[in-house]
Amino acid sequence: MKTPACLLFLLFLVPLVGKGQEAVPDSISAINRSANRAALMSAVIPGLGQAYNKSYWKIPVLYAGAGALVYFIGDNNKEYQKYKEAYLFRLDGDSSTNDTEYSNLNDEDIKVRMDYYRRNRDLCYVLLGTVYVLNIIDAYVDAHLKNFDVSDNLSLSVRPVFVPITATGPVGGFSLRFQLKK
Repeated sequence: MKTPACLLFLLFLVPLVGKGQEAVPDSISAINRSANRAALMSAVIPGLGQAYNKSYWKIPVLYAGAGALVYFIGDNNKEYQKYKEAYLFRLDGDSSTNDTEYSNLNDEDIKVRMDYYRRNRDLCYVLLGTVYVLNIIDAYVDAHLKNFDVSDNLSLSVRPVFVPITATGPVGGFSLRFQLKK
């Protein structure tokens, strides 16, 4: 019996939650616990970590993306199964099993289409797994950045500059200036 990949992932994720917080100050420790909790919640039920972080607008985006991928997985699998059945009917050598749906296609065309839909189905599975992992990462990072200072006392300015170099003349570039206002 095979163990689903998501269960294996959770088995490796759960021991990592809460590690390394013994020597950390209380405020940072609370942020880390909050981030770990959000990541674990999103791992168990996708979108729950976003709800925990009060980023409610991300949940419909997550489920719309996952729903679209599930739809395309089903659609590509249905087409793949139809072409696979037609291909197997042609190769079985039995005259009683005939492919009547794709009589205008030769064996190679059916195999190419079968491989196309199988590849697309498998790619959608990979993308669905990627959406799942990004959901967990987003919940974790969002929880860490909840208390990040984005006040007006911070500024970053980009300015063009010319650096005088005597051998070749002035050279153009950009200057980044980070300033903390009081």
